[in-house]
Amino acid sequence: MAQQSVSTKMESTKKTAHKGKKLRVAIIGCGGIAQTHLDVYRTYIPEVEIVAGVDILQERLDVMEEKWGVPKEALFTDWKKMLAEIKPDAVDVCTPNHVHCAPVVDSCNAGCHAMVEKPMAMNPRECEKMIAAAEKAGVKLSVGFQQRYRPNTEALIEARDNDQFGDIFFVKVRALRRRGIPNWGVFGQKELQGGGPMIDIGVHMVEAAYELMGAPKPIAASGNTWTYMGNTDSKTRCPWPGWDWKTYTVEDFAVGQIRFDNGAIMQIESSFAAHIPHEVHNFEIIGTKGSCNWDSGEIFTDLHNTMVNINPAYLGPTEWGSLFRSKLQNWVDGCLKGSELQADGYDGLNVQKILDGIYRSAAACKEVTIK
Repeated sequence: MAQQSVSTKMESTKKTAHKGKKLRVAIIGCGGIAQTHLDVYRTYIPEVEIVAGVDILQERLDVMEEKWGVPKEALFTDWKKMLAEIKPDAVDVCTPNHVHCAPVVDSCNAGCHAMVEKPMAMNPRECEKMIAAAEKAGVKLSVGFQQRYRPNTEALIEARDNDQFGDIFFVKVRALRRRGIPNWGVFGQKELQGGGPMIDIGVHMVEAAYELMGAPKPIAASGNTWTYMGNTDSKTRCPWPGWDWKTYTVEDFAVGQIRFDNGAIMQIESSFAAHIPHEVHNFEIIGTKGSCNWDSGEIFTDLHNTMVNINPAYLGPTEWGSLFRSKLQNWVDGCLKGSELQADGYDGLNVQKILDGIYRSAAACKEVTIK
């Protein structure tokens, strides 16, 4: 696990007495990502019982009844009413970003454990509210960062712990799509999402890279954003055509640089649309004793006075379902057994501070302090 120099990890919580029984989970937000969660629960985590669904769209509630067997009387458009009537043990929040904070806080106040999809919230202040509610209630709060469960992430963290890299001083993060503006949901509306590619897909690579760095304290951010394609009626053929360009208010491309208290630098590039050869989702870390490529798991170092490349022969499964299985199982085990969460609220807060710093710097046109 990464060192927690930014904030103390959430302490082992009091509400863990679910041993020997199923965890009664309510889904808040029953759209696309929730369907992935539900499939993982049904296929791999039998200790979970889905007891309720909440969504503002009736067609999604119909799917909860018809596909997942949730009875009509356990389907709601208001999570507060659901919490009062169903009294679940835990909630899995799969709503758009602007509806992360409120249901998590209300659920924690009702004594429920909570899983919330990435990013944790719209800004650090919301994250702090969520953490405070969970700690006050003594419940588990986990954030859906699945990339930290990839075998290459875990293998490279072990290498870091064995001092393979020495002092890590530079990280280059890229989450780039050539033309991948989402044509569903509200991903193009800043007031509902908080931003575009940086907060939507950049967050995955930032979080995994930050974990591998050892979670040093971020102290300053500089960055900029550009919008030049998403808000136009483009006729260019692409894999995801027909996005709502009229309501598009997020960036197409964002860059940022984060300075940490140990002198390290993280540079970040993220795009929904850019004139680049191909998509890139990767990061590279450079240290005083070695470096690595996250995607391949390769390590570059010196051995016997020779420069060597260490290539893993096998890392393990990396398909989407296995990553979701790992992250959801970790949360469920934390709720039922009181075990440690690998991605808790403080992890979500620290990543949010990085993203928020870049957006604040872009708006101010200067470097900003991260408190």
